[in-house]
Amino acid sequence: MNMPATKIEVETAAPASVAAPVVAMTPRRPPRAEAYARMAKETAVRVIPPLVVIALLALVWELVCRRAGSALPPPSKVFKDTKELIFDPFFDHGGIDKGLFWHLSASLQRVALGYSLSAIAGIALGVLVGQSVWAMRGLDPLFQVLRTIPPLAWLPLSLAAFRDGQPSAIFVIFITSIWPIIINTAVGIRNIPQDYRNVAAVVQLNPLEFFAKIMIPAAAPYIFTGLRIGIGLSWLAIIAAEMLIGGVGIGFFIWDAWNSSHISEIILALFYVGIVGFVLDRLIAGLGKVVTRGTAQN
Repeated sequence: MNMPATKIEVETAAPASVAAPVVAMTPRRPPRAEAYARMAKETAVRVIPPLVVIALLALVWELVCRRAGSALPPPSKVFKDTKELIFDPFFDHGGIDKGLFWHLSASLQRVALGYSLSAIAGIALGVLVGQSVWAMRGLDPLFQVLRTIPPLAWLPLSLAAFRDGQPSAIFVIFITSIWPIIINTAVGIRNIPQDYRNVAAVVQLNPLEFFAKIMIPAAAPYIFTGLRIGIGLSWLAIIAAEMLIGGVGIGFFIWDAWNSSHISEIILALFYVGIVGFVLDRLIAGLGKVVTRGTAQN
């Protein structure tokens, strides 16, 4: 009997596809030398232009003041006359015969105290004026009038009140620097977006929480703008005040040099005054950038 042929089918399974391994590509780090070169280039772009300008100005100054009959000494003579003050700023022979370090230190201590008081009072009054319509209507006209009074106009009144040069100088710093802090803080408070206030009302923040979490962070760029203006005015005020109250301080050093006809010492002191003022401004600007996360103006 013939058996039907059975068809045998052999199926070969296709090999499973093998997934290709995923290789994580890490960004190539620039070589150390390349990073240093980039940093050097950025530094050169910032440093070289002002150095070139300063060198040109010093050259012009040297050429102009070398002429016969010039009232001001050239840079070379300034360096020659003040070389001891430059290389030994820490000497102390008693009384007012001190190096420039001690004069600058005394001035900075007065500025630190007066400016700190003005910052505390200025921010508090600025918040009050910015948050309260009645306070703004009552106090803003007074602030606008008082801020136009020159700093030295307050000095006789402060001397009559305190009868001492030290607190009088601190008061002049305080009364000079407080106005921009008040005004800028008030503007910042008034410019808080309404959405922020609505959110605070929804989550039911109490006044202290609203002040710490909403008001101060939102107004911080304005506050630090006022603080930067205030520190500059503080440094200007103390130099002028010290010329009149006497004692140890960079302002008195300048006035004493003028009375002694030491023009080179005046020029050196003015150079230090400018450098210190620039450093103070940069410190407040850097602090504002950190606190406001870069939103404060530089």
